[in-house]
Amino acid sequence: MSEFVLNQQTTLNPTEHGAKERIRRLVWKISIATIILMAIGSATRVMNAGLACPDWPLCYGEVVPVKQMNLQVFLEWFHRLDAALIGISALSLAIMSWWNRRVLPDWLPWAATFALGLIFFQGILGGLTVTQLLRFDIVTAHLGTALLFFTTLLVIGTALLPYQGTGTVGKLPIISLTAAIFVYIQSLLGALVGSRWALHQCFGASQLCSVMYSHIGGVVPPTLATLAVVWLSWRTPALHPTLRYLANLALGCLILQILLGVATLRLHLQVEPLTVAHQAVGATLLGILVAFTVLAFRDRTANGITPLALSTQ
Repeated sequence: MSEFVLNQQTTLNPTEHGAKERIRRLVWKISIATIILMAIGSATRVMNAGLACPDWPLCYGEVVPVKQMNLQVFLEWFHRLDAALIGISALSLAIMSWWNRRVLPDWLPWAATFALGLIFFQGILGGLTVTQLLRFDIVTAHLGTALLFFTTLLVIGTALLPYQGTGTVGKLPIISLTAAIFVYIQSLLGALVGSRWALHQCFGASQLCSVMYSHIGGVVPPTLATLAVVWLSWRTPALHPTLRYLANLALGCLILQILLGVATLRLHLQVEPLTVAHQAVGATLLGILVAFTVLAFRDRTANGITPLALSTQ
């Protein structure tokens, strides 16, 4: 088996390695820009700046609305600018993947195309949030699509990492995938609470309390699933150090996220940076679990020798 792996590795040529490296770096850059974009979008919402630019895709009919510029307009304008740059980068990713498809894994061009489709759909939702005056279901779908785009990028980037597993993960891939799904659903519930201002409605007029309580109660499944990932990672002596590191990061993010959630609830969303940090840490936790899941699935068979692992070494 070791000779087979060695033969597979020696077939890699500089062109193939260079193409993978360029794409992997681009994917990580887009991922960072995306999580920043989501944080800016959260800040735009909590600062009531969602309609600071009354038209779309321009802002007050201009590319840069200098005369109308203030904090709220800047947040909405910069949010659109970052989104446009991400869109251009996603297009570049798809073009690079198809152009170099002969030296790349077969799945990569299709994954890049899927990511490009998501960002195109995201742009449509972004326009509808303005033209439909921040309708709550569109705002929620807007964040949900952004998170799906973010996780798609992480799947691509993590799958392209050089990785040699230990074959000791057991049930960890399924458990971590379950935890990631739970965190994604919880993020959607949080977006629904924010887009409907359910916390203010519940405390102020005893309305939409069921929406708020669904998010509060919804913290249990992702918490238990994430703790299960951490606990099993600690109990697996020969687990790959990268997986153990990601599990510890997930635990740290989980604790911080719970603390931020309690703080935002007790302060009734009056401290905007806490609300923004709450969403950003949630997205980070989701990203860590997704990366853990991809590596765990690559590690699932003995010694981590799978077609995907071979194609990315």
